[in-house]
Amino acid sequence: MDGPVLSQVLAGDGGVGKSQLAAALARELRDQDSSLDLLVWINAAEPDQIITAYAEAAEQLRLPSSGSRDDTTVARAFLAWLSATSQRWLVVLDNITDPVAIDAWWPDGNPRIGRVLATTRRRDALLSGQGRRLIHLDLYTPTEATAYLRRRLSDAGHPQLFDDGAAGELCQALGQLPLALGHAAAYMINKRCDVGTYLTRFQTTDSRLADLLPPEADTEGYGQPVTTALLLSLNAVQAADATQLARPLLQLIALMDPLGHPAELWTTPPVHDHLRTSRPPRRRWLRRQQPATTEQEIHSALDCLRTYALIAQDSAQAPIRMHALTARAVRETIERQALPTIARTSGDAIISLWPDLDHQDRDLSAALRANTMLLDQHTYPLLWQPTTHWCVYQVSSSLRAVGLYEQAVDYDQSLIQHSTDNHGPNHPDTLSVRSNLANSYSVAGRIQEALELREQVLADRERLLGSNHPDTLSARSNLAVSYTDAGHIQEALALDERVLADYERLLGPNHPDTLRARNNLAVSYGDAGRTQEALELREQVLADYERLLGPNHPDTLSVRNNLAVSYGDAGRTQEALELREQVLADYERLLGPNHPDTLGARNNLAISYSDAGSTQEALELREQVLADRERLLGPDHPDTLSARNNLAASYTDAGRTQEALTLDERVLADRERLLGPDHPDTLGARHNLAVSYTDAGRTQEALTLYERVLADRERLLGPDHPDTLNARHNLAASYIDAGRTQEALTLDERVLADRERLLGPDHPDTLNARKRVVHTRSVVTALQQPSTAVPATEPLSDDEKPG
Repeated sequence: MDGPVLSQVLAGDGGVGKSQLAAALARELRDQDSSLDLLVWINAAEPDQIITAYAEAAEQLRLPSSGSRDDTTVARAFLAWLSATSQRWLVVLDNITDPVAIDAWWPDGNPRIGRVLATTRRRDALLSGQGRRLIHLDLYTPTEATAYLRRRLSDAGHPQLFDDGAAGELCQALGQLPLALGHAAAYMINKRCDVGTYLTRFQTTDSRLADLLPPEADTEGYGQPVTTALLLSLNAVQAADATQLARPLLQLIALMDPLGHPAELWTTPPVHDHLRTSRPPRRRWLRRQQPATTEQEIHSALDCLRTYALIAQDSAQAPIRMHALTARAVRETIERQALPTIARTSGDAIISLWPDLDHQDRDLSAALRANTMLLDQHTYPLLWQPTTHWCVYQVSSSLRAVGLYEQAVDYDQSLIQHSTDNHGPNHPDTLSVRSNLANSYSVAGRIQEALELREQVLADRERLLGSNHPDTLSARSNLAVSYTDAGHIQEALALDERVLADYERLLGPNHPDTLRARNNLAVSYGDAGRTQEALELREQVLADYERLLGPNHPDTLSVRNNLAVSYGDAGRTQEALELREQVLADYERLLGPNHPDTLGARNNLAISYSDAGSTQEALELREQVLADRERLLGPDHPDTLSARNNLAASYTDAGRTQEALTLDERVLADRERLLGPDHPDTLGARHNLAVSYTDAGRTQEALTLYERVLADRERLLGPDHPDTLNARHNLAASYIDAGRTQEALTLDERVLADRERLLGPDHPDTLNARKRVVHTRSVVTALQQPSTAVPATEPLSDDEKPG
């Protein structure tokens, strides 16, 4: 059973109101209990201060030993008197920074006679037990913070200054800190400044805490400026820190996200190098030969910062947190000339910790993205000068990798403005950021915007760098991709032919960029229906990769998979299947079963199984791919949605119509939610659901959906895009199912004319359209002659996309 409570220890971060609450409790005891004979309030940051205060109290009490010149002896006499006296007393030990040092000076309380009230930022075990109760004081909750601000302004007679819309944001910016809210409210009252205006001033990058939370605004009786309260422990930290790394570490931490950052950042090589030169040398002659820092020293310095509550961490592996205002106060102490080095060191640390594949540690990638954006915000424009730090670009590619396409677009748009401001519109870094935005437009399904931006980037690079610069050739290749996405097949092919010729001329036939250009041209040949040329080129590319990079290089495996695509296009189904089995086995052996390329190869093999009529094998493989992607990428990643879409296709092949329909409904709902209603993948999912409606005999629902898909593709992709022509083709088949054969024939004849005009008379899609017209005409003729059997409508193909 616990013994009597002799001491209460109020523990909490700087600014939560520990001292204020202690003062209020002391006043209450003094005012309500007239028999309280002695109240001693001591600043307990240092043992010497306690000894001096005890000696002065002994002198006031005229204890026999008070005449001694030895304050320590007098202080011990005072402690002895406290334990023996019959007078009622209260001793307040305010701001304990070293529990071990003051333990010997802790009075022995008595629940009937005397008590001790202490305040501290520490959480040491020594502060509890022995009749001491540790009471944790925390920040306001968001609701409490907003309520305090409203009440404080109203009590002062200025309720009109409160703005409910801005109050929550301001309370969050102030970290729900009672001390800061009290000073901010006083500032608003004194200046007749409403909450929204104050928030704007607070968010201005050149504003300082001392101006926005001035000491004269201390109407709540906290007794000290905000910055002083927040950093009160800093001197104690430096005194206790034998490594001399705590302060430089604190400056690095202050640039990060207050909500948390990976602790591993501070043991990366860039930070080791920075800390080695940041701590004061032990000897003047060592200034140029600073000893290397060790992980043990860094952990020791972090422990010191935790001990004095300047940072918080729930466990050794947990993220490190720092109160937002503490971080801001630290940033304001960093010397201007030192900040560029500290900022770029932080960026280097972030890059060194970034996983090669974002799905390998999604939480880590998310934390690094958040911290990069906060680092840039806190130090702008230092990550942009003299050149753009790579961590800024990494956020964009990471957002795309995890499927956050619209967030990537928003981020890249902001980067263009920053790069233009710092480097000008024609700087290579600005052109790179614009190229990244085009990539984000592309994956977000904003095809026309991607195309237009890539045309601009190519024109600018040709003008500024020349037509033969590697970046110009890369821009030309990217534009060819946009032409393909926009359905401009011939333009893409012509550009890919030029890019290949340029690379062969400038870099030679065996350069990796030349090989990639040759592979891209094979893709364009395939899109243009030049199946044999695509196949022959891919065979050449594979031979080149095997010769130059070896049979096991990841690029060789990718090219081998591409050759399987050409085998499939050429009707050589068994060869495609065998090649994809080899590719999957190689990926599993070389990259492991969970690598994205391995999952893609597994999905591609399922396609070959399906083409070969091995329906059950395809279905089982797609179930495995979906399970793997849900586990590795999460249920909402675009690749997971594609795997779910592909599994629905296998359910259809297996005759499991209702399961396919249920899955297609889920995929459409997920893509509408995550990618938006107009993304090409969403339109594909809408088409696939229409197929499932058709299979389930829900003809009218299928027709309605096909009409919407066609209207959407005409609006978003234009009337001549291959996907638009496919949608027109599929709607015609749905018209036949609905008995509207003449409308079907009109639509099929238009598709044929369009494909002949756009793709030429011999393109496979044109040949297929010609067969469809013949088929539809036979249906119309049969219906006009009731005694003749109506030919069966050919099943529609799925919009399935390999992973």
